[in-house]
Amino acid sequence: MTLNDVPKLQHTNSDNFFLLCGPCAIEGEEMALRIAEKVLGITDKLQIPYVFKGSFKKANRSRIDSFTGIGDEKALKILQKVSKTFDIPTITDIHEISDATMAAEYVDVLQIPAFLVRQTDLVVAAAETGKVVNLKKGQFMSPEAMKHAVQKVKDAGNNKVWITDRGTMFGYQDMIVDFRGIPTMRQYAPTVLDVTHSLQQPNQSSGVTGGRPDMIETIARAGIVNNVDGLFIETHFDPANAKSDGANMLHLDHLEKLMKNLVAIRRTVRNLQ
Repeated sequence: MTLNDVPKLQHTNSDNFFLLCGPCAIEGEEMALRIAEKVLGITDKLQIPYVFKGSFKKANRSRIDSFTGIGDEKALKILQKVSKTFDIPTITDIHEISDATMAAEYVDVLQIPAFLVRQTDLVVAAAETGKVVNLKKGQFMSPEAMKHAVQKVKDAGNNKVWITDRGTMFGYQDMIVDFRGIPTMRQYAPTVLDVTHSLQQPNQSSGVTGGRPDMIETIARAGIVNNVDGLFIETHFDPANAKSDGANMLHLDHLEKLMKNLVAIRRTVRNLQ
């Protein structure tokens, strides 16, 4: 597939990586619009193709009292409003077969969470909507195994598929990115590096996931050097008070400097090839 398969995606002729960026979860309309406007201003300036990211609900929670969302339809309508307001595409993750057709009415890209990427019926349901399908590599899977997930989407009649690497589980509370997997997975589909989820420290005794946001630029730089097609970064203007994954998100104020550095690295790498 090409980036031109994504409706409303701008700057597809630039030589930059594309960016999936936004809050972990949709907490409300004002916060979503505020984040989208800020990120769009940065990506337009740097000519980075941009897809706004936000989960309409969070199904994979450690504790039953963890935040899961503001209501499915309410959150999906906010994603739709972001898209219409700023003329940009949006992506959200789905967790059940019934989510596929529902979410497809509001967003441009459907994401399969890493824990669910082997669920054939879910992957096929997403593929059959005709939307771009973003497959997150399972934390328990090898890069080579992702070719089978990609093939499921294609066998369902949809060639619009991406792979996103979000690290591999190492021990009980840490994630490791094996950068050898990037060229492997790029043989199967455009490949994205999920920078912020790769820095999660899950399974904490408190039931609240930790993280290493201080390593965001380190991981992102390594991804660009190794020719990822896109980056996935969760951001918030107040990570400490975000309702989900605040411990590993990038503060919105730091995004522009990071993107400038990464664009410069991308340019250097391409000039060496």
